[in-house]
Amino acid sequence: MNVEQYVIATLVIVVAVICGQLVAGRLRVPSAIVLVLLGMALGVVPWMHSLSVSPEVILLVFLPPLIYNAAFFSSPRDMRDLMRPIIVMAVGVTLATAFGLAAVIHLLIPSVGWPAAIALGAAIAPTDAVAASAILKRVGTPRRVLTILEGESLINDGVALTVFSLAVTAMARPLTPQEGLVELAEVVVGGLLCGAVVAAAVAWSRTRMQDPSLQLLVVLVTPFVAYVPAEMAGFSGVLAAVVAGFYLGTRGEGLLPPRVRVNGHTIWSTLVNLLESMLFVVLGLQLDAVVTAVREHFAFLPLVGVALATAAAAVVLRMVLMLVVIPVQRVVSFLNLDVSSFRERIVIGWSGMRGAVSLAIALSLPATLGGEPFTDRGALVFVAGVVVLGTLVGQGMTLPLLLRLLGLAEEGARQREFLRADERMSCAALSKVDELLREGELDEKTADSLRGVYVRRVTQVRGLLDADDGRARERVDSGKAVHAQITQARRDTLVSLYREGDIDHDVFQVMSRDLDIRDTGAGPYSA
Repeated sequence: MNVEQYVIATLVIVVAVICGQLVAGRLRVPSAIVLVLLGMALGVVPWMHSLSVSPEVILLVFLPPLIYNAAFFSSPRDMRDLMRPIIVMAVGVTLATAFGLAAVIHLLIPSVGWPAAIALGAAIAPTDAVAASAILKRVGTPRRVLTILEGESLINDGVALTVFSLAVTAMARPLTPQEGLVELAEVVVGGLLCGAVVAAAVAWSRTRMQDPSLQLLVVLVTPFVAYVPAEMAGFSGVLAAVVAGFYLGTRGEGLLPPRVRVNGHTIWSTLVNLLESMLFVVLGLQLDAVVTAVREHFAFLPLVGVALATAAAAVVLRMVLMLVVIPVQRVVSFLNLDVSSFRERIVIGWSGMRGAVSLAIALSLPATLGGEPFTDRGALVFVAGVVVLGTLVGQGMTLPLLLRLLGLAEEGARQREFLRADERMSCAALSKVDELLREGELDEKTADSLRGVYVRRVTQVRGLLDADDGRARERVDSGKAVHAQITQARRDTLVSLYREGDIDHDVFQVMSRDLDIRDTGAGPYSA
């Protein structure tokens, strides 16, 4: 395919992502299933069927922003409080899962060899907390469970990719344990240092930029600036992206003005959703070629059995690791996961879904080894795809039911937390208004107007917190409806002013953006 065809193919994949998300939303099914099916349908088109995505492109384009995004929006305070269990889960459980799955794969397909089996085990070992967190937050679950899952997902990607890179190296040439340990140390330490240097440089430069568009550009290129040089130097680009994202995420409020943070968050959420969705479409596109390649070396139905057995092993192995921690932690106190309830351990175990990162790692398996085609690649990618889809669908769709059966569903708990914070913030605003009035920086009329705004907000919040029936909710909903009508009147007036020539286009654009930011109605009341 030439460059023009690749551009058109990318556009087609993006359109497929949009259509797939719409269809999945209407059908209320996991979007991954619809996207893979759409990818398979696109594979029927001759020139799309010949689309070949280089493993290097997968690693370079998809992994850096996905890893960086997870690190950037992590919670450093919560992770610090639960660092021991997070490290045990992210390192211990991930390594045990990777080598355990490698043993299963090697047992079922001995022809692939140990290095390739370890590479695939490392690819599907890390969990993806994005899907699980969305479900857990919606249904409600203890905060420490969420923190452990999100912290584990942040670190285990780097652990798994380090093992994966060593296994791929061993696939190409013999690697002794001593050489492996030396290379592991270089990869890890070098990646951490590269990430720290990039984070410090970006933090320094951001504070000296006034142009919002330039600040957003820096936000977008940071994960690639951290990842690419580290990889070129032979270090871990993933660890570099994690360090940069974690450091800059903890300092984001001090480095970027509010408008840039709002725009940046929107851009990042859109970009990450697009990249994750595109991976599933690409998997669907490659399934036909994968199956064709597989049939030349493997019987298809037995391979399906291998894939399903590997998916089951991934789930069972994680559950076993979680449920045997109780007797282990009595002997080794460091392994105390600080999850007091047996029920919570079950939830953590069942939340081990695999996602886009595992898919990206599997798709980055080399197509050739030593100049010869890697004939087992198709089988390994197929197995990884089945594991990812199986865990996303099977565990994802049953997780809410499991939470309710275990009595861990705290319906409305997260919304109440929003409301309590909103009440404290509004009370602080009222105190500040009184302080400014006493100091003469506000006149009485302006102060009364501001008080009215925050008193109404406090009244709404307290009504929701104290309500034991639906009346407070109805009052707030009614207030939202009135607010929406007022906001629409303001928008209509702004449009009329622009159409009549009373304001120019720049004024119209700026005031429209202000309306979007101030009057969206987002927050705890919009749920």
